[in-house]
Amino acid sequence: MRMKRLARCLFTAALVAPATASAQGLLENPADLIWVCVSAALVFFMQAGFALLEGGFVRTKNTVNVIMKNYADLCVGVLAFWALGFGLMFGDNPSGWFGTSHFVPGDLAGGEAGFLVFQMMFAATAATIVSGAVAERMRFAAYAIGAAAVTGLIYPVYGSWVWGSAFTGSGWLSERGFIDFAGSTVVHSIGGWCALAAAIVVGPRLGRFGSDGSVRPIPGHSLPSVALGVFVLWLGWFGFNGGSTLAADGSIGKVLLNTNLAAAAGVVGTMVLLAVLRRPVLITSSVNGALAGLVAITAGCGSMEPIFAVITGLVAAPVAVFGGDLLLKLRVDDVVGAIPVHGFCGAWGTLAAGLFLDEGLFQPGVIATQLLGIGAAFLWAFPLAWLCFAGINLVIKVRAESLHEQRGLDFTEHSEVGYPEFQTDLPHAGRAD
Repeated sequence: MRMKRLARCLFTAALVAPATASAQGLLENPADLIWVCVSAALVFFMQAGFALLEGGFVRTKNTVNVIMKNYADLCVGVLAFWALGFGLMFGDNPSGWFGTSHFVPGDLAGGEAGFLVFQMMFAATAATIVSGAVAERMRFAAYAIGAAAVTGLIYPVYGSWVWGSAFTGSGWLSERGFIDFAGSTVVHSIGGWCALAAAIVVGPRLGRFGSDGSVRPIPGHSLPSVALGVFVLWLGWFGFNGGSTLAADGSIGKVLLNTNLAAAAGVVGTMVLLAVLRRPVLITSSVNGALAGLVAITAGCGSMEPIFAVITGLVAAPVAVFGGDLLLKLRVDDVVGAIPVHGFCGAWGTLAAGLFLDEGLFQPGVIATQLLGIGAAFLWAFPLAWLCFAGINLVIKVRAESLHEQRGLDFTEHSEVGYPEFQTDLPHAGRAD
């Protein structure tokens, strides 16, 4: 809600722009434009964090493939969002459901172009959530097509309900007062529900589950890479949330403070929970606790007091841990924990933004609106993403061949290996296509 209100400040000093407003004054203040562009660069840098995180979570034989998917969803996503998604999300929206103008935008003023770049990075973030969940068994071409659908259609249409329009009209959830400052639901839950659909369509990795229902661990190859990736993501989140102010003013301080507190609380909450449950305090779980806190606070970082940011991060820890347990019971194989971290914690964070609103705590009407938006996100994204990936499967197959999965997608899909010094057998064995 805050992002949409500030976006409309480009047209008028009022909180709600008139129907005839244009975006010509968007980020007209040079300081605002510089801040948003720097924030866009920080959000772009989050792609490096995802690459490190996902690359470390997979086995050596799939490292190149998962990093290539991060490159693909960024580049395909940027083009799809520029051509179609931006118009659907921020174009003229008289119906309240989707934008109808500003497709393939060109000849943009500096502020408009900067705003577009910033929003491109958000779209790419939503898409890249899917890659970690389906790592080690989804074909590269199928994933790239799915990423285009997420960034060009699924993400921007829901985004138009919450943040649209930047020109005329307004989204139907926005009109109801739905709160999602920087995208706990708009970005992260949408990405998480798309990841859930993709993981169901593609199925679990070979050997992940036994015939008796047992869960077999498949550890990643580089935990230092995982930890470094989360540090990079944590850094990028300051641009993700802070840039969503769309203004270089004093509001940034509170946003960044809440962001940092929730991330730290997510880690501490996870470590304490694992100790209480007498489980090993794993680095993989702990760093995912940081991401859980970051995802959860993204909706309310601009509208709650710091103590509630800490509570939001602490609660995100069991949401992520027990959410991961639930997926395993349902035999859903999520390599990096993307679905509980982004999908479940995004939903919790959006609810928390309504519970802990600094204008008044625990307002029934606000909570009901938040629940409506959370439910609408799932009912829009999950079925459509499932249809998308199921449709791709009918045409080109989303799942790699069993032999390719066993040998690793690095070589079978890209004719490369990530660690040639000790993967000497693959280049000499032939692709076995």
